[in-house]
Amino acid sequence: MSGPEVETAPPLGLADRRPPSVLWTGIGSWPGTDMGDAVRIAFAECPDLPYLPELPARGPAAQLVGRGASVLSGLAVDLQPAGWRLADAPNRDARQARSLFRQDLDDLEEVAQGFVGAFKLSVAGPWTLAAALERPRGDRVVADHGARRDVVQSLTEGIGALVDELRRRLPDLALVVQLDEPLLPAVLTGGLSTASGFSRHRSVDRPEVAEAYSQLVAHLAATGPMGAAAVPVVVHCCAAGAPVSLLREVGVAGVALDLGQMGTETWDEVGEGLTEGLWFGAGALPTTGTAPLARPEQVATRVLARLDDLGLDADAGLRTVLTPACGLAGFDSDGALAALRVLRSAADILSDRLLG
Repeated sequence: MSGPEVETAPPLGLADRRPPSVLWTGIGSWPGTDMGDAVRIAFAECPDLPYLPELPARGPAAQLVGRGASVLSGLAVDLQPAGWRLADAPNRDARQARSLFRQDLDDLEEVAQGFVGAFKLSVAGPWTLAAALERPRGDRVVADHGARRDVVQSLTEGIGALVDELRRRLPDLALVVQLDEPLLPAVLTGGLSTASGFSRHRSVDRPEVAEAYSQLVAHLAATGPMGAAAVPVVVHCCAAGAPVSLLREVGVAGVALDLGQMGTETWDEVGEGLTEGLWFGAGALPTTGTAPLARPEQVATRVLARLDDLGLDADAGLRTVLTPACGLAGFDSDGALAALRVLRSAADILSDRLLG
């Protein structure tokens, strides 16, 4: 997997870089409650692919489902003891979620003024929202075909509106949308428990799951004023059994996976995708502890060994982007910062090895 000269298309349509090299970025969650500081760190430590962090320590309104629900267009939610629920009108918690996200965008706009390049925005995906949100009369949205359809359509329109807003605020950002889907495998396999806990919801058919993604990908390819670039979609899943082949078929630009949850079949599907131009976010740095659990050399070697096993050339390998396995909110601030720096060093090592 080496050679003196490699011509490769950068992942996700990023501006070409000389010399070509492996990128690195964060996944989403970050410790603490200061969004301005978190955004500044994301830009400073991941300069080629910065991202908007998520700060779950601020409470349910700022966590994955709360932030995702705040993006929905035309659907109201409220927060109940059992979690977020579709509602006739938003309550105080829902209004707080929208307000916090607006403040996050304000912080982003302040920090990113003058920045030109790719930027990653993460939102809860349609199937994780359908699995987490409850219907007004109880049980999960995923149990009802009509409710599922409404959430998918609402999220698609909401993300499109969010993209348009960011284009107005920061027209020099080349946006990438990351859909966080930790519950997607459970939706496909019937692994979600009912409200009673005594049974499980029926699995959702793959064609319906695929159609939701196809609609969203097509909407982001077409949204925006004349001449606006299509917005690539990446799906992040930190659970075992991510349906990589399905995601490739619906046109997503990439997948981001926890290497610790990947079996042989998943690796084979990723390898096929990489040869066809798929972007692969390799979650090579464990996030289950309170500090980075691997050195840069270990992270780089972990990824390179699997790329070698798949027989991929350097061109395909350079479409790999190093990430933490999942978010970094479980670390303290120093540990989270150290994690991004481990990835940066590992990306340099992996680049050198791929390029010989």
